[in-house]
Amino acid sequence: MQAAGKRVVNFTVGEPDFRTPDNVGKAAAEAIRAGFTKYTAVAGIPELRKAISRKLLEENGLEFGPEEIIVSCGGKHSLYNAFQALCDPGDEVIIPAPYWVTYPEQVRLAGAKPVFVQTREKDGFRLLARDVEEKASKKTKAILLNTPNNPTGVIYGKAELEKIASVAAGCDAYVISDEIYEHLVYGERHVSIASLGTDIRKRTIIVNGASKSYAMTGWRIGWAAGPPDVVKAMCSLQSHMTSNADSVAQKAYLEALTGGQESVARMAAEFRKRRDFIVRGLNGIPGMRCPEPGGAFYAFPNVSGCFVKGIGDSMDFAERLLNEAGVAVVPGSDFGTEGHVRISYACSMDEIREGLARMAAFAGRLGLKS
Repeated sequence: MQAAGKRVVNFTVGEPDFRTPDNVGKAAAEAIRAGFTKYTAVAGIPELRKAISRKLLEENGLEFGPEEIIVSCGGKHSLYNAFQALCDPGDEVIIPAPYWVTYPEQVRLAGAKPVFVQTREKDGFRLLARDVEEKASKKTKAILLNTPNNPTGVIYGKAELEKIASVAAGCDAYVISDEIYEHLVYGERHVSIASLGTDIRKRTIIVNGASKSYAMTGWRIGWAAGPPDVVKAMCSLQSHMTSNADSVAQKAYLEALTGGQESVARMAAEFRKRRDFIVRGLNGIPGMRCPEPGGAFYAFPNVSGCFVKGIGDSMDFAERLLNEAGVAVVPGSDFGTEGHVRISYACSMDEIREGLARMAAFAGRLGLKS
């Protein structure tokens, strides 16, 4: 549609629309000038792993030595390494729905079985410990946790995480905790489940990276921290797949972690403004209701009230909205939850205003009224 010259408001993109901070770009340029373009240690340059270790201690209250940390080609690569290292054929991994689309596919690639736990809108899409207990079995190898969450923006508090940690201990399962959006929170404080005690710390693999907090999606730098034997296995696997992550990008991320953090605060503040505006706007459109996300940069409105005139599900809704209103969203069915769509507000306020106006006009053409 765009190639044909049509104006499309794109609410599908899962990356910040901000530039990578200037100090990070300068560090990359300096690395190139210095000739830092050769292989590095598979697990990452020592100074970067030490910086990640300091970040975990200072921000999360967690002690992980550099030998318990591996730097990979993005958070997605870190997750893949973790599933491959942990899972054998026949193992099960509990995944809350809605979920990021990559989780179940990576579990399947490891020969394991994704076991979905459907969270509920009335519970704020939070994973409840009792629901995990119902799905857990002797085959359960890991529980996947994503906070702040994609696609819902949900953040888990300490009390909720303690209950999930107790369930993990009870079924002797690992927790793979995807915390890539940890700095994009609005009012609530991010809590890492690994910080809740020695037992859960020993069974948690934290996944994080450069992409979201520092607007470095294309640099492809992520990392994992976890038990030494798991990290060693992930490193062995990575050595035969990609070897090290990009050397120049490692230097850039080192500067991102150790340099000034003003750009992170500015970006989070701007996302909060956009969140407030888009949630208010969505709740004003007939047929839609949208809870307030606590983090990340996604809204996950319920659009089932718009299922009229041949619209039977979220895919139908997304296709009609795109073709008739020129607004692109992701159907909730892609995330394992019907009746909703994911809307990224990682775009300008002007685009958000235009997209909301088009969505309101679309709802009007469907005959929906406030």
